[in-house]
Amino acid sequence: MDGAAWPQVREDLASTRKSAAAFLDNLEGASRSMGPREWATRWISISAAHESLGDTNRTLGYRNEAASAWLCALTTWEVAKRLLNLDSSDDEEVAARIDATVWKFHSLEQKIQHVKIECYDHYEIAALYLSGRSANTPAVICISGDGETATMLLGRLLPVVVDRGISVLVVTHDEVSRRQRGESDMLLSACLDYLSARSDVDARRIGVYGDGISAALATDFAASDRRVAAAVCDGGLWNWARMTASINWLATAAKEPNEKMMSAYRSRCLRQLKCPALVVAGGRGIVSLSEAIELERDVEGTGPVDLQLPIPRLARAPVAQVENFVTSDDRIFSWLIDKLQSHPAL
Repeated sequence: MDGAAWPQVREDLASTRKSAAAFLDNLEGASRSMGPREWATRWISISAAHESLGDTNRTLGYRNEAASAWLCALTTWEVAKRLLNLDSSDDEEVAARIDATVWKFHSLEQKIQHVKIECYDHYEIAALYLSGRSANTPAVICISGDGETATMLLGRLLPVVVDRGISVLVVTHDEVSRRQRGESDMLLSACLDYLSARSDVDARRIGVYGDGISAALATDFAASDRRVAAAVCDGGLWNWARMTASINWLATAAKEPNEKMMSAYRSRCLRQLKCPALVVAGGRGIVSLSEAIELERDVEGTGPVDLQLPIPRLARAPVAQVENFVTSDDRIFSWLIDKLQSHPAL
């Protein structure tokens, strides 16, 4: 593929996402002709064109076309943002454009709500709710990565979840993680209570997705609340790594932890999960490829555990690797929708 010939403005969302995925898969080759900053500039231009097309279509009264163009823009803005991060460039302007595009889409579809979820001791969680637009839909609690706003995560996920018959409640990592041990689970359970009380959500089919470091929060929550029907999480590996580091520091041990002990701990974590689990290895996640392989081995001796370990496609660039978020997000939510449709919580 000739890197100089793409990306281009695509007419529909499927083509735009296919183009973005192809670019990210071939980033190493594309980097030979231009650096991340130059490619980011090109993707910013593509994004602005999609956004402008959406604005024009809205003015002309073409609502569906406007919505499609803005969803295309959200995908391409995300590509630009990741390229700027790769180049250590300031992405505040792109982040602001993503935020603006999300609310343009909302102004047209009227599907996104700012909600306040009451927890305990008068503590409230601010969240964004995207309705699946029909009664008794499955729903997913989505927890953003560290330092990421709810709007930024929703902007990335909107092109994936819109019109797929699923509702999402997006909360930030900071809202639910700055608590003592066990409190994060209580806050997320309050989010599940909120969804269960909604008339448009099926309370038996609510899952959780933790992005980045929030995958550890998703594991703890799924283990503590049996109502969770499916979890995209870390399988307990982050907590194990922290505990091992603490033990080694206290004991000033130079040797590696006992493998049998590690395997037993991982197996115990898996048994605590009573719902299907998806552990994404590599990329922006907190589970390394080697840990995923070890976890997969442990699953074999754990008994009937519904666990999948997909490995995202990574593109090499001159200074780092970039996850193909298009392929990864599509896979994650296809898995969630499948599990929430076929494995309702008891």
